[in-house]
Amino acid sequence: MIPFPLVKAHAFGNDFLLLDAREVPAGIDRPVLARAVCDRHRGVGADGLIIHTATPRGASMRLLNADGSPSEVSGNGVRCLAAWIACRRLTAGDSDHGATIEVETDAGTKRLALLGSERGRHTFRADMGHPERITRRQIRVGETLVDAVTLRVGNPQCVVLGEVTEERLHSLAARLAVHPHFAEGTNVELASVDEPGRIRILIWERGVGPTEASGTGACAAAVAAIRYGGADRDVQVTSPGGAQRVEWTDEGIFLTGWAEIVADVRWLAEVS
Repeated sequence: MIPFPLVKAHAFGNDFLLLDAREVPAGIDRPVLARAVCDRHRGVGADGLIIHTATPRGASMRLLNADGSPSEVSGNGVRCLAAWIACRRLTAGDSDHGATIEVETDAGTKRLALLGSERGRHTFRADMGHPERITRRQIRVGETLVDAVTLRVGNPQCVVLGEVTEERLHSLAARLAVHPHFAEGTNVELASVDEPGRIRILIWERGVGPTEASGTGACAAAVAAIRYGGADRDVQVTSPGGAQRVEWTDEGIFLTGWAEIVADVRWLAEVS
């Protein structure tokens, strides 16, 4: 196999590999490629592979989860890609590096305003659009009837307000992620409103499993907590990887947080 370049980036521990579409090996099965490069022990390791193409205003992207399955969008993924774009602009001495970066996804175009760059971290405020299909429903998981909030923030989400523990993440959230109720699977967040301006979450991401952070998951948890848990419309959402700010306004959801570039490497192994 001809070596090809990969860039690794992460946002609060939610990590992605970035691959320019022009560098994708000819004839390669992309899901197989994603599983190989995202493997934590035999590959570079990541929660997903982002294949991107430059556009006049930023880039377009296609996201494959670590298991090779497709995903419509990732809030942290678009921020990682925007950080790579910003990094290249800064390196090139582009004085307009602070302008909005647009990332085209399967869930629409996301616009990210660069707020600042410091010590390799790039902070963005991203327009994530409006939440859709917000519904409170009861879902039976084994012998338990779960009170859940389901919605879409570009991708499917299921939020369970209440106790946030690792045991519930593995026993409840993991089962909800593949529950027959969700034909395409779903991302799941356990969320606790610690105070009106602060929410704490644990995440089980579709096609990945537990992740340290999730941009769309933070947005979904905020919407559920605002609608049904008494949270403010401007909140800090804390996950194991850190805290992101979510604002739910009349114009939509805005997600603020950082991303950083970790490595620029070359893949050498065969993919099969």
